[in-house]
This record gives sequence, C-alpha cells and structure tokens, in this order.
Amino acid sequence: MAVADERVVLDLLAGLLVGLLVGLLVRLLVGGGRGHGAIVHLTTIFGRLSAVSAHEETATGGTESGRGGSGGPEQPGGGGHGAAGERGHTGGDPVATLLVLGASGDLASRLLLPGLARLLVSDRNEDPGHGHGSSLQLVGAGSEDWDDDRWREVVTKAFADAEGHEDADRPDGWEAACAVRDASRYQQVDVTDPDALNDLLHSCTAPVAVYFALPPAITAKACENLVGKELPESTRLVMEKPFGSDEASAHHLNEVVARLVPEEHVHRVDHFLGTSAVLNVFGVRFANRLFEPTWNAGHVERVDVVYDEDLGLEGRARYYDRAGALKDMIQSHLLQVLAVLAMDAPASLDEREFRDRKAQVLRATRLAGTPAEASRRAVYTAGRMGDRDLPDYQAEDGVDPSRQTETLAEVVLHIDTWRWAGVPFRLRSGKGLGRARKEAVITFKPVPHLMGGLRGQARPTRLRLSFKPGTINLDLTVNAEGDPFDLEDATLAAQLGDSQLPAYGEVLAGVLDGDPLLSVRGDTAEDCWRILAPVIAAWEADEVPLETYPAGSGGPEPTQAFPAV
Repeated sequence: MAVADERVVLDLLAGLLVGLLVGLLVRLLVGGGRGHGAIVHLTTIFGRLSAVSAHEETATGGTESGRGGSGGPEQPGGGGHGAAGERGHTGGDPVATLLVLGASGDLASRLLLPGLARLLVSDRNEDPGHGHGSSLQLVGAGSEDWDDDRWREVVTKAFADAEGHEDADRPDGWEAACAVRDASRYQQVDVTDPDALNDLLHSCTAPVAVYFALPPAITAKACENLVGKELPESTRLVMEKPFGSDEASAHHLNEVVARLVPEEHVHRVDHFLGTSAVLNVFGVRFANRLFEPTWNAGHVERVDVVYDEDLGLEGRARYYDRAGALKDMIQSHLLQVLAVLAMDAPASLDEREFRDRKAQVLRATRLAGTPAEASRRAVYTAGRMGDRDLPDYQAEDGVDPSRQTETLAEVVLHIDTWRWAGVPFRLRSGKGLGRARKEAVITFKPVPHLMGGLRGQARPTRLRLSFKPGTINLDLTVNAEGDPFDLEDATLAAQLGDSQLPAYGEVLAGVLDGDPLLSVRGDTAEDCWRILAPVIAAWEADEVPLETYPAGSGGPEPTQAFPAV
C-alpha cells in the first residue's frame, strides 16, 4: 500500500476513534447538565485500581547502588517487595524480634503498635516464616520504670482496634496478635549507654529489628555508641525521619550506620511511601497505556503536589516550631511523592530497581531559580477555621516568634532529565487552611490548535490523584448536550483501591520481611537535604519574606510562580 494511502487509512481510523469517544462521553454525562462540574463515574471503564499489594513481580536486581551509607556487603538473594503478595528477602532472614526503643512514646502507641496489630491479623501474615506470625517477639524498651504488665496494657489498648479488621481468609489472625501481645515484655534501658543497649539486643532472639521510636538526635547518639559492638546476626535498624538535619549530618549518619549493618538492613521510614494512595500511583501510571506515553515534558505543562491541612498545631508546638512546613513535610514526604511521580518505570517492584529509579530522579532535581524566585513561606494569623477560632500562630503556646517558623511552604523544582526538562514541579504544604486538600495534580499542555466553530474555551486537561480519600479525577473539555458546537467541562472519576493495611502496617511488613522496598535509601536521604539546602539557607538569612494568611483562608494569594490549580 502506498504511504499516502496508509495515511488516509490512519486518519480515518483516528477520526472514527475520536467520534466514538466523544459520543461515549456525551452519553455518559449524568443528567446532561450544562456548564461546569458534570461528573462522569468511570469506575466500570477504568476498573478498580487496586493497591500495589495486589501485584506480584519476580525480583530481578538493580543497576545502581546507593551513594551514601551503602558500604555494607551485598546480601544474597533477589530483591523482594514487602508491599506485594509474594515477598523476597533482600535484607536477609525474616525478623524474629521487634525491639521498640522509646516504647512509651506517642509514635509507638498511636501508629507503630496499631500498624503491627493490623499486620498480624491480615492474610499477609499467613506464612510464619515471614516473621509476622504468633512466634514474633515484641519487646518494648525505654527510660521509664515500667514492668511487663504496664507495657502489656499499652499494647492491649493499641491492638484493640485490629480485632475488627480480622481477614476472613485468616480466621486465626486475632489469636496470633493476642499471642504476640501476651508474650511481649518490657525492659528499662538508657539507649545512649552502649553496653546496656548491646546487652538488650543480645537478650532478644535474632534477627532483631531495632525500631528507634525516638528523637533523631538520640537515635544518632545511640547508633554512634554501638560502633565497635558486635550486634546480633542480621540486625536491622529502623529510623524515623528526619534523617539528619542537613546534607552533611545525613551523610555522617549514613557513615555511622554503615559501620553497624549493611545498607540493605537499614529501614529509614517515611510512612507516606506505605500509604495506599501513593502506592496507587504505580497502577495509574504503569498499568494504563493512556497515561504513561504522555507522562513527560512533551505533554505535561506542570505538576503540583499539594498537602494542605485544615488543622492547627494540635499540641505539636514543641516539634513543629523547630521544623516548620518545609522540613516537616516537603523535605521528606513530598519529595518522596515527587520521586514516585517522576521516576522512569522500573523493570519490577524489586527494591533495588524501584529505589534506583527514585534515586535517579532526586539526583537530577534542583531548585527552579533562586530561593526568592522559586520558594515561598508564610504563617497563619488569627482566623476562623470551620467551627472554631484559631489564634495567631506566633501567639500559640510553645511558639517562639523569633524563630519566624513558617506554617506554609512552597517550592518549585526542575528535574534535569530528558523526560522532565523544563517542567515545573511545585510542592506545597500548609496548616491552618480553610480546606484540606491532599493531592497530586498533573496539568497537561493545551491542544496546539482549537478548531474554529467551537464555542467556549477548553480548560486545561488535569489528572488529579487524591491522597485522602484515594480517588482519581480526570478533568476534560467535551461537547455540550443540545448544541455540540458548545464546549463544557466534565470530570471522569474513579475510586482508587485501598490497602488492607495502614501505612505503618505496610512499612512493618517490609521491616519484618527484611525487604527495604518502602524504605528511604541513604543516598536519597542526602539528596533530599541537598535539593532544599539553598532554600533553608535563604530563609534563615531572611532573604525570602515571611508572608501571612488568615487561618481558615486558602493561603497566600496565587502568583505566576505559584498559581492556583
């Protein structure tokens, strides 16, 4: 067939496809309402996008190693996927003992222990060889003078909700959770005493996962004091963010940890990576031919990751006033979301493959201009939020106004890769706002030419991936009912699948399996500090003004660099 004839056939096929799609959209518009806001529910078309736990892949290994804190020997065996149904054990044998340091703290009772209980009662716990079964030893430790009975009261309260989440396919799940609870013990210890901490570690059945539910400075001190000690075989170290206070301290911490255990045995916890909404990005991006071919600078105009909270300090002034929105949310959580959104497709959900791709993105990420051009900070003043009055942030109990702590931070970043060159990535997080909004918004470029004869304006095509609740919304411009030459807006919506486990359950599944898939690797922990170092320095030098916004409002007024989306 001649080339010209082939083109004619292709053009005819393309025209037919477009006609069918437009016809389908018009038929699907519920009630045929004219104007903005018509919703088309396409759950039956897209299908229910399940969490990544529904996908099982075979481990294949990776191509790059971490830069910082990766000095330990490589472990045998292929990569696993602790968030998947079938898991490998990249980090060695499954954990026999979960040792929680700082066991009396809020993190342990509110998040860690409930997450463990949900894991124990789930069908992800069917193989006791994976370290989730009733044979798991749970040990709490801290400076408080508690006995075993006092500790078990805390565990009992934290485990209580899990009974109602017992999986139908695992009727003995609650029994397993109760067995772990009843056999758990507590030991008083000074975690900064190297001999006492080492003795505690050796009193536990190996392999031991040491969960530092402690302030970062105490975690770092405890790790430094363990250097030179012979730890139990296959010990894992589990640390909460922040990982260091800047790039240099993160690098130092990585060096210390590398002298204790191999990188594969280090779990730097960012629980955002365990949320089903973030995990669902894999299904949306990599399981749909519609999206991945257009997921690049040729088609995408901008990407916004927004985490606005309709909450104030809620009693967290002691921590938050020293961190602020930039360090609390953007430096850790939102940069991890950016990496998942922007990464190239891994060959499989193997921990080395997955974390290599994230590392590639973060290495290529930089501030999109000077801090004055590409960053914004603001603090809320007194206002009404919902049904309550919120005082001026700087007048809140525990706040030091001289610190000039921001309650809202925005940065614009560029990713210097072939896929994303020139596309602005805006990360924003704030407190005291009138509407909770937690989503990633991918705004596609406008059509090159809108044909004459159509009336109205085509709004930007936007894909919205909501974190809470997990939904996907695709904003489109379609033909209006009645007069097909008029244009109107429509939104295609679907509910995203939810994981059976909360975020900390997903994280602990990887820890107990010895699989660091959902853990932050040492080199990326350093890069997250490097990316924001110019902003932190400029803000500390007061080179970027601290704006204000009333509590309960939408935040500072939009600008060209920080538009409304």
